[in-house]
Amino acid sequence: MCAGAQLVDKRRRGWEVPIMKVARLYDFGDIRVEDHPTPQPGPGDILVRATACGICSGDIMPWYIRRKAPLVLGHEPVGVVEEVGAAVRGFRPGQRVFVHHHAPCFQCAACRRGEYVQCPTWRASKIDPGGMAEFFLVSSVNQRDTLALPDAVHDLDGVLVEPSACVLKSLRRSGMRPGETVAVIGLGIMGMIHVVLARHAGAAQIIGIDLFESRARRARELGADHGLVADDDVVERVREVTHGAMADVVIVGPGTVRALHTGLALAGKGATVVQFTATAPEEEMTIKPHDLYFNDTRFIASYSCGPDDTRQALSLIERGVLRAASLVTHSFPLAQVSEAFSTAQRQEALKVVVTFGQ
Repeated sequence: MCAGAQLVDKRRRGWEVPIMKVARLYDFGDIRVEDHPTPQPGPGDILVRATACGICSGDIMPWYIRRKAPLVLGHEPVGVVEEVGAAVRGFRPGQRVFVHHHAPCFQCAACRRGEYVQCPTWRASKIDPGGMAEFFLVSSVNQRDTLALPDAVHDLDGVLVEPSACVLKSLRRSGMRPGETVAVIGLGIMGMIHVVLARHAGAAQIIGIDLFESRARRARELGADHGLVADDDVVERVREVTHGAMADVVIVGPGTVRALHTGLALAGKGATVVQFTATAPEEEMTIKPHDLYFNDTRFIASYSCGPDDTRQALSLIERGVLRAASLVTHSFPLAQVSEAFSTAQRQEALKVVVTFGQ
């Protein structure tokens, strides 16, 4: 009898609920693998056995993750449906799925405008207890953005659904059109996905910018026309490669005011600058509205993603536009989750994934 069948059988007999392992963060750098009760699904829930979960770039931002501690980490999970409640329709045991940690109501004013991340239900929804757990519970709300994975989409590919969906939203909000010049500041995993998807969307010229030459080189391998090291001359170097026009779209990956100022300096006439990552809440920024006005500069934010984005991301992954083989650089078992998070902070790492043994 498989583990899932044993678990269901024990519940039917009234036995004690089994204990599973989770990765719980107490502080930045303090992550522990601990015992946790296995969630018990109600009539409308599904229980998923995790197979892989990505480490998000937000998980390695100290100010951002500390305010959530203590918590069970992980919001980029894929797994196998282990058990379904009596009222569940559309999912069955044995089905491989990607689960988004937030899902909207589709009925409120924000949802009607397509602004799913502003939906109160989206903000309140979650997976229980988190994606870096041997099992996690998916409520009926979160099933609205739970997607069956095709056989051609392997587990490590499925981990890319959520981050790729965030990038798709970013590019959509930027208004990028085929034939335009796109500059991407910050070439971690999210910057690299921006490079790949901007190329797929028809960008004529892509300029990747990072503090490290190794990442600038990797961006060129993934489709960027130029990979530049961020130094005091980077604005002039962008001016050179664009023959003075600068960029039509600038994606600012790092969540710092300095990076945002650089992004504005790289913007050409009528350009869009996208803030892709949150800054710390106490940071303030000085902008010259005179320059924004006469340059017709659009300065916008792009936070997370919604169900339309996850579906488009899965389609692109299934078609091979994005693949783990070129983006996932490291994989660790749950028992080595602390090492996985340390690795995710190193320059040679792009996507780091935690996997779960059978």
